[in-house]
Amino acid sequence: QVQLVESGGGLVQPGGSLRLSCAASGSIFSINAMGWYRQAPGKERELVAAIISGGSTNYADSVKGRFTISRDNAKNTVYLQMNSLKPEDTAVYYCNADITRSDYTSFGYWGQGTQVTVSS
Repeated sequence: QVQLVESGGGLVQPGGSLRLSCAASGSIFSINAMGWYRQAPGKERELVAAIISGGSTNYADSVKGRFTISRDNAKNTVYLQMNSLKPEDTAVYYCNADITRSDYTSFGYWGQGTQVTVSS
């Protein structure tokens, strides 16, 4: 059993900052890629940022220069530091991880989602 638990969402004013966290737990052998997606009302889920085990990162153009993804391999945790937030960043943010379990099978897992609302 593998779980992803997210935290850190909330309400913030435009220009503010939030940090999201996502911790993976369970029968984990290794975690390959981890990332954050978001889904706004009436829109499709989109990739926000991703980081692979070697540390390489990838960002959506809309968040480059404002968001930073990082991971703590010892804690099986990925973070998303979000600065200069805009109303259009409002969405449910989902953590995703490509995990090899202790039985050496690999699956993609999703967190439960955390709401981020940017509004004055």
